[in-house]
Amino acid sequence: MINTVCSRRELLAQAGCGFGSLALTALMAQSSRADSTSQTKGPASLIEQQSMVSARAKRVIFVFMQGGPSHVDSFDEKPELISGDGKSIDFTGVRFGDFGKVTQQKLMKPLWKFTRYGQTGKPVSELFPCIAEHVDDLCFLHGVHTEGVAHGPATLFLHTGATTLIRPSIGSWVLYGLGTENQNLPGFVSLQPSDANGGPRNYGNAFLPSIYQGTSIGRAFQPANQMTIEHIRSDRLSQRDVAHRYSVTQQLNRLQSARLQDRDDDINGIIQNYELAWRMQSSAPGILDLSGETESTARLYGIGEKETDEFGKQCLLARRLSESGVRFVQVNYADHSANPRWDQHSNMPLHAVHAKATDKPVAGLLADLKQRGLLEDTLVWWGGEFGRTPFSQNTNGRDHNPRGFTVFLAGGGVKRGFSYGATDEIGHLAVEGKVHMHDLHATILHHLGLDHERLTFPHAGRSFRPTDIYGRIINEIQS
Repeated sequence: MINTVCSRRELLAQAGCGFGSLALTALMAQSSRADSTSQTKGPASLIEQQSMVSARAKRVIFVFMQGGPSHVDSFDEKPELISGDGKSIDFTGVRFGDFGKVTQQKLMKPLWKFTRYGQTGKPVSELFPCIAEHVDDLCFLHGVHTEGVAHGPATLFLHTGATTLIRPSIGSWVLYGLGTENQNLPGFVSLQPSDANGGPRNYGNAFLPSIYQGTSIGRAFQPANQMTIEHIRSDRLSQRDVAHRYSVTQQLNRLQSARLQDRDDDINGIIQNYELAWRMQSSAPGILDLSGETESTARLYGIGEKETDEFGKQCLLARRLSESGVRFVQVNYADHSANPRWDQHSNMPLHAVHAKATDKPVAGLLADLKQRGLLEDTLVWWGGEFGRTPFSQNTNGRDHNPRGFTVFLAGGGVKRGFSYGATDEIGHLAVEGKVHMHDLHATILHHLGLDHERLTFPHAGRSFRPTDIYGRIINEIQS
């Protein structure tokens, strides 16, 4: 017979731990975690890790152009596309007509003129006159190709290397491999992400421990002035009261962690996330506050100007976060709807609106990083999920083109004033120096000091890596 008699002290201890368990369960339910069966060995940690190979960059700023900007109207000049304007050519269907069926489509020349810039004489269209001033610092990849012909799968592939499977985002892999430089801030931040076309999966941890998930700040449908972390400080409790509540909660959490050894990794992840949230109260508010920047810096990003104010604030905050030790920052020029911003199927002139909104802020970011000495060890990555076709759609638009498009990189050990790869004579197919999205991911990881073949995580009976079984490092672009 089991003895049910216990002392008052034992009863209170057991009851107290029970309440702590209830509190911890609530916290775990609120945390975003894709798979509770992760087979990671040992507790997950955000402590800064040693690089696997020689690192050229410490951090990444990814400027995501949602919707697929047209490369043939921006950075990939094609004289034969201009001379062949209106000419009908056979194309093998991807989205248009039947898949794999050959149909005739009319070529459409770029709507904007190209001018040569810098010592390299790089041709850039009228869409991006500010970025054009930095071509001697940029490394253009003109032979990029990817998976997925619609925005949803292509955007997921851009961020996670998979179109359907739930895989960790590239930022989560970076944080998992390198840890963070600043224990008082998240190591991976996504600014004003979209809820559409992948949504939280674009900065999610999937089967990696939850501490490697990206922290979203703001939403695509909110103005940049609301780009903050909600409830970062309490307006009702004193700092002493907040500290006391935090201390008691964490003591209870650690009691449960000691008792529930079989779920130790999950619990430690939750505890570490809430510890980070506590530490952020002293650091994050000051970094998120842009008001202390000089007037000249604000002008550099186009802040205060109607067309560029919103995205300028995002780019400036990206610099402040990177400067403060955030390992991976994603700046989203995104929309929360199913119609992404650069997606002009029937109205290509709208490209000018989006270029106007992003050109000066991105150029300002490049200039600001350079003058602060941050560009040397910060890798800036600019691009969309795919490009656009060289032929017209609906008279005055362009369709999606995953077969060949342009991405540019800057800083972080890539060659300056360099162009690698090429599409064919009309900008349709990547034909030289082809860079698959897996290759781009492998190269970015390599510049950060990570080996994409050795960066693995055990899950569901096998080891996963960020580039699956693919990916090659583009050594040709390394400085």
